[in-house]
Amino acid sequence: MPLIDKPLPELLQYQGRNPRPADFDAYWDAALRELDATDPKPELIPTKDLHPRHSEAFDLWFTGVGGARVYAKYVRPKKSSGKNPAVLQFHGYTGNGGDFSSRLAWSGEGFCVAALDCRGQGGRSEDSGKVMGNTFRGHIIRGLDDPDPRKLAFRQIFLDTAQLARVVMSFPEVDATRVGAMGGSQGGALTLACAALEPRIKRAAPVFPFLCDYQRVWEMDLAKDAYDEIRGYLRQFDPLHKRKDEIFTKLGYIDCQHLAPRIKAEVLMYVGLMDTICPPSTQYAAYNKITSKKNTVIYPDYGHEGLPGESDRTFDFMLGL
Repeated sequence: MPLIDKPLPELLQYQGRNPRPADFDAYWDAALRELDATDPKPELIPTKDLHPRHSEAFDLWFTGVGGARVYAKYVRPKKSSGKNPAVLQFHGYTGNGGDFSSRLAWSGEGFCVAALDCRGQGGRSEDSGKVMGNTFRGHIIRGLDDPDPRKLAFRQIFLDTAQLARVVMSFPEVDATRVGAMGGSQGGALTLACAALEPRIKRAAPVFPFLCDYQRVWEMDLAKDAYDEIRGYLRQFDPLHKRKDEIFTKLGYIDCQHLAPRIKAEVLMYVGLMDTICPPSTQYAAYNKITSKKNTVIYPDYGHEGLPGESDRTFDFMLGL
């Protein structure tokens, strides 16, 4: 078969290229302390968009770090005895949580479901971040010009995933020991981040995760499409690459490969070996650092696209919660 990246045996050993900041653990430990001090103030409002017969649908609002009010769709079974398992769903870059109706299969099987809208993207969540310098257009580079790495936009979004998990786990109808996370592309990255920052996540199903091993993407000349803002940033703000090492090291704070060792969940990851949007090696940089129980489903001829059977396999995986 043709290759766009390393051969599979090398992918299985690959450990990533993007630098890990020396204070990475202290950075995220401090971030979690900030999250601990943030009262989520959750609010459930029955939605006017859908009136299902066997489920209840809500607009869920909660407070994230920096005071942003963050939105998620929330669906739960109308009739249930005892506590239910739950799944958290994360969307692709610049998108939103989608329609309520796509969650009804889950609630029909006794699950509670929360689908996050990432702050500042295509949904309803508030983006309260204030950073020095450019915001250009993308969230990967947002905050790179601020001397304080805590201003990186994806730090706040990663923390929103953990806050969502905490909120859902606190609901009386949810069994906090049976919560899973899932999503594709950016949603795959947020699945990894959520499982890393909220260790009670039981199962995680990332599909071709984004936001991994930025320097490898750039070195493969694939800093385009979803990663185009990295190339654009270097061209605009570091044309001679005098700050290249500094830039990629700072991006290391929001590189999911460095968060991956914190994951305690059972992981089922999907990889398309022809993926030129999120190259397979970048995904394996994260996967190879996961020390919990894990497995991959490999699609040799597929790229960054719908993967046949993935939805059913993930559904069945989460039924094991």
